[in-house]
Amino acid sequence: MTVAVALLATAFFWRPESSSAISVPVTIVHKPDQETASAEKASSPAPADDALTASQANAEDGNRFSVPDKPLPTHYEIKSGDTLSEILDKQDISANTLHKLLEADAEFLDLETLRPGTALNFTFDSNNVLQSIDLQLDAARTVSYVRTDDGAFEHQQHTKPLHWDSQLFHGDIHGSFYTSGISAGLDKGQVVQVSQLLKGKLNFRRDLRAGDTFSVIVGQEMTDTGATGNTRIDGIELNRGSKTYYAFLYDDGNYYDETGESVTPAFLRYPTRRHFRVSSPFDPYRLHPVTGRRAPHNGVDLAAPSGTPVMSTGDGIVTRIGNHPYAGKYVDIKHSGAFKTRYLHLSKILVKRGEAVKRGEKIALSGATGRVTGPHLHFEFHIKNHPVNPLTAKIPTSAKVPADKLADFQSHIRPIMARLNVPGSLPSPLASGANGQTPATTDANDDWTRACLRPGQCRYQ
Repeated sequence: MTVAVALLATAFFWRPESSSAISVPVTIVHKPDQETASAEKASSPAPADDALTASQANAEDGNRFSVPDKPLPTHYEIKSGDTLSEILDKQDISANTLHKLLEADAEFLDLETLRPGTALNFTFDSNNVLQSIDLQLDAARTVSYVRTDDGAFEHQQHTKPLHWDSQLFHGDIHGSFYTSGISAGLDKGQVVQVSQLLKGKLNFRRDLRAGDTFSVIVGQEMTDTGATGNTRIDGIELNRGSKTYYAFLYDDGNYYDETGESVTPAFLRYPTRRHFRVSSPFDPYRLHPVTGRRAPHNGVDLAAPSGTPVMSTGDGIVTRIGNHPYAGKYVDIKHSGAFKTRYLHLSKILVKRGEAVKRGEKIALSGATGRVTGPHLHFEFHIKNHPVNPLTAKIPTSAKVPADKLADFQSHIRPIMARLNVPGSLPSPLASGANGQTPATTDANDDWTRACLRPGQCRYQ
């Protein structure tokens, strides 16, 4: 009896070390499961009505050690410094259940980043068994982890209606483009993206001169209640002497200049120099062989041996790195337009969060981290936040807008070009200043359009 009590105390007070992304235990702490509790209940004498045992009142995979004095909270506001394991521990949710949640999240990694100010909502049944967790990713998106009949959890995503508002930033070149862009109000990622999109047109270190100007329209994703925090670059104009360079985001997620020529840097099809055998294909409708539930495989597994150099398949910025119990060490890269890539089960990561990378640059070494049966590289390609087959999807290449779409493209960019040209042509307060301040309103039909009265005044009619 003494040994059993000691083991139980050790399991209760032990806390694992945190990972680089969220605090999750690497070793599952085995506690009595519901079947065991039921068996104990059947073999034990019936308790008195006022002597309900903890094992009877709290049956969620052994997640309750005692009857709570008051109802457990079902809503938790995430604060700076919070980790997932600590939050679940406050809800008396076991490490076993945490691992089931992480397993359901392995193809999505939504639980890897908790944003302060967002919320977690917990649903328990009458026996305090956890039934679901809702995680607010941003103002528009919530993911749910819902308990299934076999005790596992299933990932679901819910998205509110979205629209985009835009803001115009304008600046003059003083020193480097980087410092000028930051001074104009752009963030680091947006400055890097402008440089990557126009690098095929000019050399930003050598060609720009003091007095050259630029304008950038930045879109902000919105719901009816506010911004989600996601942004995109809708249009770019850079004036270098008498020459003007443009880039416009089109509906296909690519960027083109004013003639319809692509400026989106081309992608590599494979993240390794050698094209390794596909050991597990992309399959969004894959069924779990045991449970029969849909368990999507959002990428392709390439049978690369451990230590194989992994390359970024396109220019971009490293947005996330982590070490997940199931996905292993991983890297996320955001590329220009609507594109993102992800690389899992790495043995070593060679880049840092926020770092700009180039197409073909070595970012990691492949491995067998996480829950795998052997060494391989899991590679994902996302377009507009949806995973696609990276080996067959239409990826950006050096190409033009298709001929049958050219008229629509020209119609799409006409108001953007007019708006981009306004800062260099109109007096204050209609034009943005070099500090990036914008007019009170930013709708495409703002009052500034009435000032473009003569052909050429806004440089584009």
